[in-house]
Amino acid sequence: MLATIHSAALQGIDAALVQVEVNSGESGDPRIVLVGLPDAAVKESEDRVHSALSNSGFAMPETRTTINLAPASIRKEGPLYDLPIALGILLSTQQLTPAASINPADYLVAGELGLSGVMRPIRGALALAQLARNLGKRGLLLPPRSAEEAALLDGLDVYRIESLDQAHRFLSGTLPLAPVRANRQFLGSSGAAVATGDFSEIKGQHALRRAVEVAVAGNHNLLMIGPPGSGKSMIARRIPTIMPEPTLDESLEILSIHSAAGRTISGEAPWCERPFRSPHHTISDVGLLGGGTVPGPGEISLAHHGVLFLDELPEFKRSALEVLRQPLEDGEVTISRSAGKVTLPCAFMLTAAMNPCPCGYLGDPQHDCRCSPIQIQRYRSRISGPLLDRIDIHIDAPALSIRELRAETLGESSAAMRQRIQAARTRQHARFSATRTTSNARMNHTQIRQFCPIDSTLGDLLQQAMEQLSLSARAYDRILKVARTIADLAAAERIEPPHLLEAIQYRSLDRKLFY
Repeated sequence: MLATIHSAALQGIDAALVQVEVNSGESGDPRIVLVGLPDAAVKESEDRVHSALSNSGFAMPETRTTINLAPASIRKEGPLYDLPIALGILLSTQQLTPAASINPADYLVAGELGLSGVMRPIRGALALAQLARNLGKRGLLLPPRSAEEAALLDGLDVYRIESLDQAHRFLSGTLPLAPVRANRQFLGSSGAAVATGDFSEIKGQHALRRAVEVAVAGNHNLLMIGPPGSGKSMIARRIPTIMPEPTLDESLEILSIHSAAGRTISGEAPWCERPFRSPHHTISDVGLLGGGTVPGPGEISLAHHGVLFLDELPEFKRSALEVLRQPLEDGEVTISRSAGKVTLPCAFMLTAAMNPCPCGYLGDPQHDCRCSPIQIQRYRSRISGPLLDRIDIHIDAPALSIRELRAETLGESSAAMRQRIQAARTRQHARFSATRTTSNARMNHTQIRQFCPIDSTLGDLLQQAMEQLSLSARAYDRILKVARTIADLAAAERIEPPHLLEAIQYRSLDRKLFY
């Protein structure tokens, strides 16, 4: 007898429909044949399903059984097909008779089975829920923790399935189950509640704190250059405490990416805060950009709507840094592999830190620099000019004096800074309400001309800066975007000379002086 259960295959952070077809009663040796381009984890499901059925009081087919995962053109990976395969076997062998009010075709089914028949969570529950809603399905049958994620989308009945026996009783109508209620309490809440540290703990560094505030207000990329111990990493790790609260849509996007990567299952990614990713400088190109045999999200996608912090920037491989150029411009990355092509979102705020020279003490009044000019040039040349152009704000982080370190006066708190940043972001949302742009850093050329008009005085100032600092055309646009953000922080309708001059100051470490 032929039975069909609907499931899904993950493709990046999206899902595609997979029909699990089970046909039992065939002539031949009593064995199971699994086809449909499965990977090793899917092939091993035969053994897991066999034990789960036996320990749940069911019997395996005594005839040849063919299981097809259609369409065969999509590669299937992971253990999420355990439950649909088991239910398909029960239907095809007539050990499961659905209730009159329940049609298995109305549900998407996914879940990993333990040998005892208990359910274990899967990756990509939100992607499966989005697919079910797009297909007009009635709901989903998922393991408990996965069901909590999927229930965040409206318009679906998501059922928490504890075991194979419970799924059998639900479909047969002997066990009524209530759909999972969505718990959105953790979505859209401020990351400051769970982040460690506060900006009030930062000693001195008033110019650097101002640059960080401007960067976060407009979602601009930031590069901090200073000697060891100047507080670069300490400040970077406190950036999430001053970022605006994520909207519901942003929270769902963040959760969807981390769910596809399996981070929410392991508990690694808190659901209630903007992500802060800080990969080690030994990371590979694939680890940073994403990819693999079956393309999946990398660090830049895991930092979507959050911060990607690259400490010791010149220590990263040149190839790994260069792959950032296109994602920084587009806010998304397209990965092509033999298993398929996926497009992943990666609208993150790049925050980088580096020393001014190999020994780290160039310009430090308390230490002597031991580096030659050639060594300094070689060290800085590890960061290409095109990548440097894409970083909006370059700021010097000078060494702190002993007097500043001993000061007991607390600096301004993260809450006060976040209040000003939230006000600036509110102005930007109102400005771009009719477009897909979310912040000043994401303005295109048309929007720059529309929202960043400059008169002859400002034009002369900008021209002089371009000529003296040998800035590129891309830097021209970046300066105007940063000036617009500074004006938003000052609640100004138009860009004024002080706003433009401050924005130009943040390019003072650009190519000519940097190299």
